[in-house]
Amino acid sequence: MHEEHLAINRRLAAQLRVDSIRCSTSAGSGHPTSSLSAADLMAVLLTGHLRYNWDQPDSPVNDHLIFSKGHASPLLYSMYRAVGVVDEDELINTYRRLGARLAGHPTPTIPWVDVATGSLGQGLPDAVGIALAGKYLDKLPFHVWVLCGDSETAEGSIWEALDKASYYQLGNLTAIVDINRLGQRGPTELQWDVQRYVARVEAFGARAIVIDGHDLAAIDTALRQARSDTDTPTVILARTIKAKGVTELEDKNGWHGLALPPEMAERAISALGGPTHLVIKTLSPTQGHAVPAIKANPGAAVVLPSYELGEKVATRVAFGAAIAALAARPEVVVLDGEVGNSTHAEEFAKVCPERYFEMFIAEQQLVASAVGFAVRGYVPFASTFAVFFSRAFDFIRMAGISQVNIRLVGSHAGVEIGEDGPSQMALEDLAALRAVYGSVILYPADATCAAKLTLTMADTEGIVYLRTTRGAYPVIYPAAEAFPVGGSKLHRAGPEDQVALIGAGVTLHECLSAAEELAKLGIMARVIDAYSVKPIDRAALIEACNVTGSRLVVVEDHYPEGGLGSAVLEALADAPVPALRIAHLAVRGLPTSGKPSELLDAAGISSRHIVTAARELAGRGHSDD
Repeated sequence: MHEEHLAINRRLAAQLRVDSIRCSTSAGSGHPTSSLSAADLMAVLLTGHLRYNWDQPDSPVNDHLIFSKGHASPLLYSMYRAVGVVDEDELINTYRRLGARLAGHPTPTIPWVDVATGSLGQGLPDAVGIALAGKYLDKLPFHVWVLCGDSETAEGSIWEALDKASYYQLGNLTAIVDINRLGQRGPTELQWDVQRYVARVEAFGARAIVIDGHDLAAIDTALRQARSDTDTPTVILARTIKAKGVTELEDKNGWHGLALPPEMAERAISALGGPTHLVIKTLSPTQGHAVPAIKANPGAAVVLPSYELGEKVATRVAFGAAIAALAARPEVVVLDGEVGNSTHAEEFAKVCPERYFEMFIAEQQLVASAVGFAVRGYVPFASTFAVFFSRAFDFIRMAGISQVNIRLVGSHAGVEIGEDGPSQMALEDLAALRAVYGSVILYPADATCAAKLTLTMADTEGIVYLRTTRGAYPVIYPAAEAFPVGGSKLHRAGPEDQVALIGAGVTLHECLSAAEELAKLGIMARVIDAYSVKPIDRAALIEACNVTGSRLVVVEDHYPEGGLGSAVLEALADAPVPALRIAHLAVRGLPTSGKPSELLDAAGISSRHIVTAARELAGRGHSDD
């Protein structure tokens, strides 16, 4: 690195430190000390290695920069000021303020931010998805840079990410670990034992480069080396000092997440040379092939599978056939967690292996990779057993904050799965996914509905979750039936209905059987297929209440908290309907192994239990015994 370049980097690093202190002190909160330790690293990256057109953040050839240590947002926003896309007033006077885009942790509300970070251990896994898209689908020369904190290396997701990055030979990915020794409450697990970091990084198949994170020339050399390897991900292990540049705080515990008091900030800023207005021009993106190799075609003809009425087909099987049909759309990508033969995602792999990515038993990375593909404009479907999405819930939650569009498919839900027992039964998934910002929850009862909803998912924004069933059940809908998000299907409805039975998935079939039994007893019952759990069909529920006098039986293969019953009650909470009289049948005990029919009955959600509940609501509990 020439002396002139070194001088610019020194000036820039000082400015980044000063601005990190200024904005956090002005806000009265933030993480300046975590920003100061990485300022030299980011100064060199910005001046000589990050290839980015700041006027065109959506350019397909831009590099990607992700702050996995999202709490260092003062540094990131100071970088934005240095390249001229955020002005001084916004940085100093709006950071962390109500309604401002410069939030405490970065989100894609800011056009140069790919994903929301701040929940540690997520930025690097998301970056793996972006790098996968760049190498295997876009076939573009952009590089993905990730600033990680040393504390977050305690998260298993960091090592899942490196493992998959190595497996897929992602030489277009570089993690820069800011090893400043101090975490939130004291020293980190490994502190400055850099060789133990090296051993771990190399054990997962990545290349480790150890540097002094304040040596500008060494940083420059390491970044250049990182970009030169096309097949191996690189981890730059930078030994740094927390609060570097503020002498009275350097390597001092107890200042994590605290803004410098005004008087201390003034002294530090003065020692660093005071506020400056250096504007940096970053390198232009490598043009090469400036157009992604894959061009989206959402209008491509998709021929969905069709099924005969009465034919018994599992909804997971219908999903597999439908996702294979969706291979006609070049933007669709499928990821699976080593259960593709059960989720039936492998049907896509049979027809389109180049857009199928195996994440093995690494559900956090499964979801994170989907997020990364979504950042690059693809339509990712990530599938596994429904219960295992619970391992990745924080990634799903953060995807909601990122407002990315990903599709999740969870099979083997509820007690209906049978003999495998409670460890494999998703009985909490509806509650968890319903709580995620921007989520859509779909739960088909038959193969026709499952196939149609799979296609609908591809064009639906948000975190879209499809819950599929292990067992085969009769097809009840013709091929021409439509299933809009937010809709429902009505069966056996009439103006004299005394009760409404509300089910979804497997319990819809139990409701239909119960309605037949009730009809023999002279009790008219309409059945509502609530295939769209979120958003739920509020109008259909209100109509059912007005016809039946609000006599509702809600039946779900899920724990009572947060699932279909909760969705129904929330929808009717302020509705202009008669006083509610609801029987809520759900799985209230801990299930055991058994046959599906036995487990449904033992849980109290089989047709005979529905009949009993409906008779009691209709005032016919004992009259016909």
